[in-house]
Amino acid sequence: MKKPLAGALLSLFLMGAAVAPAVAAPNTQAAPPATAVAVNYAGTVALSNCSGSVVRAPASQPNDPALVLSNGHCLETGFPAAGEVVKDRPSSRSFSLLNASGSKVATLRASKIAYGTMTDTDVSIYQLTKTYAQIQSQYGITALTLNDTRPAQGSAIKVVSGYWKRIYSCNVDGFAYRLKEGDWTWKDSVRYTSSCNTIGGTSGSPVIDTTTGKVVAVNNTGNEDGGRCTVNNPCEVDQNGTVTVRQGINYAQETYIIVPCIAPGNKIDLSRPGCLLPKP
Repeated sequence: MKKPLAGALLSLFLMGAAVAPAVAAPNTQAAPPATAVAVNYAGTVALSNCSGSVVRAPASQPNDPALVLSNGHCLETGFPAAGEVVKDRPSSRSFSLLNASGSKVATLRASKIAYGTMTDTDVSIYQLTKTYAQIQSQYGITALTLNDTRPAQGSAIKVVSGYWKRIYSCNVDGFAYRLKEGDWTWKDSVRYTSSCNTIGGTSGSPVIDTTTGKVVAVNNTGNEDGGRCTVNNPCEVDQNGTVTVRQGINYAQETYIIVPCIAPGNKIDLSRPGCLLPKP
């Protein structure tokens, strides 16, 4: 896993197809390329040991209690065991809210861990004591929106770490059918191209599609030493059981699967149609 830092269990540190260029007709101009969305630190947060972001579902309302997204392995209660799901557990954890330039503008506080697991995915969702409207009016910060569709191979992305105040730029290289690390296995993980060489403390960073500006994944791990399926050295396992090790390559967990689980009022409801998050 991508190394949660202070306060974590240090012995268990975590962490397309090419398009031919258009040919302009004589005396004409080729169409300009699509404009990328400017990605900055606004809406990201720093945890005591990880990164995260204030997020909303497409249907979330201004007066809903705001949510913070990070990794399951970043929970203050420690790493959930394989098969374990944390749901609606009281929490008073604090988060440093950043503005566009990466300066801290506020301390936000959780009311509960709405959801957390390291089974099938590596995600934590905190419910805050403030609403989106209150965060916007008091601090001028708008939540990042979770995309409701799977990210596309080859798409340009940025991994935004509130802990380190660092932004990594790369592309979605592909997907791991299963990603196995120690006791945990994650499904359909995003694999980055090599320029997203994320480090300890980037765990929980939002992965933002630069075309839409929406969150498509949450950064969580990478193979550090070339080990095979061990802690800090995840391996890919395909449908046939073939294992592939990619030293130095990093991964994230898709977040579109969270959207169907968010009910009105920003409640995490695992019984909703289309919700595939593991249940307790």
